[in-house]
Amino acid sequence: MTTPNRRLFLSAAGAASLAAVLAACADTGADGQAVSSSSSASAGAGAVDYETVVNSGPVAADDVVAASTWASAIKEAGVLKTGGTKTAPVFSLEDTTTGRVSGFDTAIGQVLARYIIGGSNDASTLLDITQVTSDTRETVLGNGSVQAVIATYTITPERAKKIDFAGPYYSSGQAVLVRADESKITGVSDLAGVKVAVQSGSSSITALQKAAPQAEQTPFNDHNTCLSALETKQVDAYVVDESLLLSAMQGSDAFKIVGEPFTQDPYGIGLPQGSDAKAFVNAFLKEIYDDGTWEKIWKATIGVITGGDAPKPPAIGSVPGSEVDGATASPEPSASASPEPSGPASAPANNAPAPGDDASAPAVNDAPAPGNGGAETGETPTPDA
Repeated sequence: MTTPNRRLFLSAAGAASLAAVLAACADTGADGQAVSSSSSASAGAGAVDYETVVNSGPVAADDVVAASTWASAIKEAGVLKTGGTKTAPVFSLEDTTTGRVSGFDTAIGQVLARYIIGGSNDASTLLDITQVTSDTRETVLGNGSVQAVIATYTITPERAKKIDFAGPYYSSGQAVLVRADESKITGVSDLAGVKVAVQSGSSSITALQKAAPQAEQTPFNDHNTCLSALETKQVDAYVVDESLLLSAMQGSDAFKIVGEPFTQDPYGIGLPQGSDAKAFVNAFLKEIYDDGTWEKIWKATIGVITGGDAPKPPAIGSVPGSEVDGATASPEPSASASPEPSGPASAPANNAPAPGDDASAPAVNDAPAPGNGGAETGETPTPDA
């Protein structure tokens, strides 16, 4: 059967705001408690309601939580503190009117918080998101400011030397964004000699160096600054995780994605190293994979943009840096915004070192634009993939 092309979905979805589709309605959670309701437009036939999903996920038994020191502390506090972003459409975006944050990553955090703390009429009250960038994620985990980082955070062996990764819970890939009127650049193979925006400290730098070593990389502090540089012709392309490009395409005809993703970027949940959090969160992920909650989260967020059926979530512990109990990872087909096969690529970005870990970083143009420090998550100050 022919698989619909994601580009068609992007152009169709651009006319409607994602927020309009993340509607809320009354329902009953898995624990039998009533969930909150709010008035908003219907997402249409076959759509999944965001508020219903996050307020009806599974809840761990008391003894399961008690067996984990990490989870027990969260339950006692009554809130899960995560590092993330509030400015990334599709993945984690704050409604400036209501103050509510929604998106794929946010939903994972909200469902995890409810799983630990217990039934609530509003899972969003159980999650406290602290804005992080690619340069601060390990820091906030290390100093205890947050208990997890859920921020399109690509799992790599180098990063896993500093923190623990649960998952992966989603997989995307590096892709190329250009202006809508661009005709010469059709994919990563056309980037030699081209000025390309990348987010400083992100896995895009190493991935692009491998795929197009002669591209002229120009680092900027965050996603929005990269988009601005592309729109104002400071650069002619922008390479970042495709999940962020989905958000850039939403409601805009200024840009287009060319070619297919040229890496596979598995997202993990960053956790304090050496704690018992990894085993607990992996068990949580397995539960939401098995009971259909993960699929519903995808349909209520990413699926609104891409259309089509939800992909299969990636196997837990299936990539280097996420191994469980020292097992050797063997990558399996994983979740992606696109069911289409990706085009030829060089080494996957999941082998990319963490910021500051690679002594042989690629040469880049020494002119970062002003910004507030982000990395691949599609927002002002944010993390990366």
